[in-house]
Amino acid sequence: MQAIETTAINSTNVEEWTSKGIDFALEYGPKFLSAILIWIIGAWIIKKLMKGIKNLMSTKKYDISLQKFLISLVSWLLKIVLILVILGTIGVETTSFAAILASAGLAIGLALQGSLGNFAGGVLIMIFKPFKIGDLIEGQGVTGVVKQIEIFTTKLSTPDNKLAIIPNGALSNGNIINYTEQGQLRVDLNIGIGYGDDIKKAKDTIMKALKDNPKVLKTPAPTVAVSELGDNAINLVVRPFANVADYWDVYFEALEDSKNALDAAGVSIPYPQRDVHIHNVK
Repeated sequence: MQAIETTAINSTNVEEWTSKGIDFALEYGPKFLSAILIWIIGAWIIKKLMKGIKNLMSTKKYDISLQKFLISLVSWLLKIVLILVILGTIGVETTSFAAILASAGLAIGLALQGSLGNFAGGVLIMIFKPFKIGDLIEGQGVTGVVKQIEIFTTKLSTPDNKLAIIPNGALSNGNIINYTEQGQLRVDLNIGIGYGDDIKKAKDTIMKALKDNPKVLKTPAPTVAVSELGDNAINLVVRPFANVADYWDVYFEALEDSKNALDAAGVSIPYPQRDVHIHNVK
């Protein structure tokens, strides 16, 4: 009798669990199938979008490091959105997940405020390209040749061969002077001659010395003009133009050539002097 009752109970349990399984399958089966379908379609769409974004960035000639970072960032954001959509399809409450993600994003943003500013500056520099690798620039009080543009910093090699690392946030928000962009630079020199010397002769002598230098550009033409009647000399501004790579060669050579040419022409470069008057008081 007890065996018969046990068999009846087991049969009832089986029927109950079978009924629950069928109900569960009917209720959640379509949701799981929809979730799988959404995942397949969503993954395919994300793949196509990433390919399109990559091609667009390549066409716009964005920096490779920026391309990789942005593609990875967008890909992860789209995947998170896809996962939230799938969880919502299954029936999981996604409001709490969104709140957690928002809170985490806010906390990370506050903790990394400076780094995010540098990241944003790096993105702006790579998109708008105020300079490129190899350019001679001045920014944040530092002058140097751009050696590397990274997401957070830009590295410059200064004229005295020092490595300067400038945060992109400050660099993108400040004034940037690009000496290379125009392709040519003006060399500014000042040379003084004596008040007793012939100004025209001095100007012609310096101009000839400049034109004889092959690194001095013919166009724009160099300029030699009187800038000031100083205390001890008539000051001349000497302004030849040179290619960026020849700037310092022209600077030093123009000074030396002008001095030698003026000496040969008999034009003096006076020393600072003072007239002293002595009065004998009895």
